[in-house]
Parts: sequence; structure tokens; C-alpha cells
Amino acid sequence: MKLILIHPNDQKAVYGDTLEYAACEPPYWCAAAAQYCREHGMEVSILDAEAENLSAEETGERVRAYGPDLAGIFVTGTNLSASTQKMQGAGLACREIKKEDAQIPVFYWGLHPSALPERTLRENEADYVVTGEGFDTILNLAHYHSGQDTAFCEENLKGLCYREVNQGKEEIRRFGTSDFLETKDMPLPAWDLLPMEKYMPHNWHIMGETSPEEAKGRYGVISTSIGCPYNCSFCAVSALYGTKKLRFWDTEKVVSEIERLVTEYNVKYIKILDECFVLKRDYVMELCSRLAEKHFDINIWAYARVDTVDPEILAVLKSAGVKWLAYGIESADEKVLSGVSKSQYNADRIRDAVRWTKEAGISIIANFMFGLPDDTEESMRNTLHVCKEICPEWINFYVTMLYPGSKDYLDAVESGKIKDDKWIQYAQYSYECTPGGGYFLTPREVLAFRDKAFCEFFEGNDRYFELIRTKFGQQYADRIKVMTKRRLRRKLLEDDSFDTWR
Repeated sequence: MKLILIHPNDQKAVYGDTLEYAACEPPYWCAAAAQYCREHGMEVSILDAEAENLSAEETGERVRAYGPDLAGIFVTGTNLSASTQKMQGAGLACREIKKEDAQIPVFYWGLHPSALPERTLRENEADYVVTGEGFDTILNLAHYHSGQDTAFCEENLKGLCYREVNQGKEEIRRFGTSDFLETKDMPLPAWDLLPMEKYMPHNWHIMGETSPEEAKGRYGVISTSIGCPYNCSFCAVSALYGTKKLRFWDTEKVVSEIERLVTEYNVKYIKILDECFVLKRDYVMELCSRLAEKHFDINIWAYARVDTVDPEILAVLKSAGVKWLAYGIESADEKVLSGVSKSQYNADRIRDAVRWTKEAGISIIANFMFGLPDDTEESMRNTLHVCKEICPEWINFYVTMLYPGSKDYLDAVESGKIKDDKWIQYAQYSYECTPGGGYFLTPREVLAFRDKAFCEFFEGNDRYFELIRTKFGQQYADRIKVMTKRRLRRKLLEDDSFDTWR
């Protein structure tokens, strides 16, 4: 009973000219599924083609040499922007696996395949899509293909999307929805099946501490909760979970997992994967208090909301080793925020949260989105102004994408706005990047503003570079200056005829 799980590689297409600055993250859910199947008697291997920088051809060769009963391609994980952009690479890998031995059955797993399972099968050579978490489905599907006494039926394969031939015609069918595991039953990832020495934190994550070369092999990821309770119209995470229910890991289990990463794998830099870590106050306070007692030498970054932090909880986060918080600020315009179900935010609350965070000694990654439905040139300019004002230690400027599985995507399909989308166009830094455009702005206008705004934030921003120099050192300020001088090539901005959606 041999199962291989694959994390495909398409980094060059996804990140374009920014590839040398991209992090390389352990595929958490791939490793968790591997451990679950291993605990149930399956021989499991993981091939992280991204970490090993394998081409699609090399990936196919490695999988065929392993000779599995079943192969699974994990299209990254649960993060909003991490799955759709990887579909091109997943398709190339699947094609190569099937190239010389079409007898190897292949399934897809991930947020995008769960959002569009039928279309995923129509567009790819995969045999199945496992929708939802589906760990039991993966296990039973592997049993079925290894000749075990496991029937191909809905009871065993909940959430499976598959091909069926009736009277010579292929049809795509689905077995309901998969069951969720309670966090007490969710396995800890099989780190020993991954090349842990190859993972690399973000360039900003290590500022003030070390060089990228020395940080390599010291990066880990953990999860403390699964799901998200919010209803942001641009977000697609519920496509994987199918519910707004939040499930939390036991705090003792999380601390134990961090200790394992630190002691067994020499990890120092840690990302908390949760869509929003700073959410359930009592849980965060308990977990951070436990971590503080351990006195680990760690540098954690996590996602938070400006309406869930205050000075007290920020102090506790700092004591636990949280040195960076990523705030999904998105926009500084209240009408724009209200239009995407973020009316809890306003410019004053943003300023307060940033001030409290800096006073606590925690650095900020400020995430902004341009091209939200109600955005105008004026509202985007105001957002850029607020970003300069709060002066975060790092920024991410994104264009708004209509990700499959989100309300915005469904509305765009129904209205005919989306007719022929290509998945690499969803990669924020790719040559093909194509935003959705809003009510008042075309995709070209949004992308042009985003790229100009990014340059404008850094160019001649003496206040920002003095902050970096003072807090982290001159070498980091110099490194950022070099990095941000690079300009992205964009098909949408080069081709005058390419100004419609998809």
C-alpha cells in the first residue's frame, strides 16, 4: 500500500522576477495528510518539488520511479491566494506523472480544486478531486487502489469527485461532502518526510537577526485553528471547509509541536498558518502564556485583525515570541471596506492598532488590496497615503482577485464578467497577472496603480528607511533598496489590446 503526496513546483511562473526573494514554506497540509495515512498503516512518501526545485518532468520521473498505488497532488493549502495560482504547475506535474504510465491514479487536493472540482477534472488529467479536508477519503481511496477490500462508494469516499463512463460517454460525478476531523483527531505533520533543511523564511522575517543563507533550514509552520468565521466577499477559504465553524487545537498540543520543531529540527522562524490567529482572546492568551514559560528562542509571525488587538494582548504575544503581525487592512476607505464586509475597520482604528503594535515591540506587515469593488482612483490614493502615514516595517500591496470559491467570483461568473480565466493570471507577481477590476476601474488601471504605488512607497521614503536602519541595521535597509528597485513585467500593461477580464 504505497501512497505519494506531491507539492508541485511552478515558482518561476508564479513569482516571475521576484523569485529570489520568495519564501519556501513546508507544505503543512500535505504533511498532515501523510501522517494521518501513515498512522493507519499506509506506506507514505512526500515529494516537495518546490523545495527541491524540480521541473514537472523531474517530478513525473520521481513519482513513476516510486511506483505508488495512488498519487496525490496538493495544490498548496488553505490560504486564500495560495492555491489557484498553483494550478498551472499542478497540471504540468499531473501530465508528466501520466506520461509513461497512465495506470497511476492521481487525485488533487486543495482550496481551488475544492472550489471547482468538476472543472478541475475537465481541465486536467487527474482521476479524482478530494474536496474538503477528506483525510479519510484519501486513505480509503489508497486502500481501494492497492487492492484492499474497500468498496468504491459514498460511504467510504465522501467528497470525492470522479470520472465515470456511461454508454461510452464520460461523466463527472461526486460523492456528497467529506467529514471534518476534530482537532483532537487531526495528526501532527510528518516533518520527517520533508526536506526540512531546504525551507526558507520571508526576507523581512529575518531582518535584524541573520542572513538568508543562515536562516535556510530553520523555518517551520504550525496551525492553531482551522477555518474562518468572517464573510469577506473576496475570500474563498470556506470553499475548502464548507462552513464558518472554527476548530481550535489544544494549546498544550500546539506548544508541544513548537517544541518538536525547535528541538528536533533547529527551527527558529515560525509562521502560524491560521487565517486569523489573534481572534479568540482567551485561547490566544492561554497559548501565549504557555509559550512564554518555555523561553524558546523563536521568531513567530501570524495574521491578525486591527479590530481584535489591544495593548494587553499585544504584550502577551510579544512575550511568547511573536515578533511580526500581518494585518489585513485592505483599504483605508470606509465605504470600500463596507462593500466587502469589513465595516468594522476605519482609519482611526487602523492607526490605533498600528501604534499599539509598535509600542509592544512587534513589527508589522501591512496588507493592502487595490481594486476592491468600490475602489476609485481617489480611494486607492487615500489608502496609499494612510500606508505611508502608519509606516509599517513591511508592506504587501495586492490587486483584488476574484478567487474561485468566493462570492465575488460567483457573482462575476453569473454576470458574464468572467468568461475565460487562466489560473496563472491569479498569481500576484506573474507576468500574466490580471486583477478583477472594480465598479469604477478596469483591470489595467488597478494593476498600474498597484505597481506604481509599490514603487512610490519605497522611492525616496527617508522616514521608512530610517525606521529600518534604526530597528534592524543599515544592511537591511540597503537590501530593501536593492530589492524594491526591480520592476515587474506585466502583460496587461504592455499590450494595449489586453484590457478586458480574462
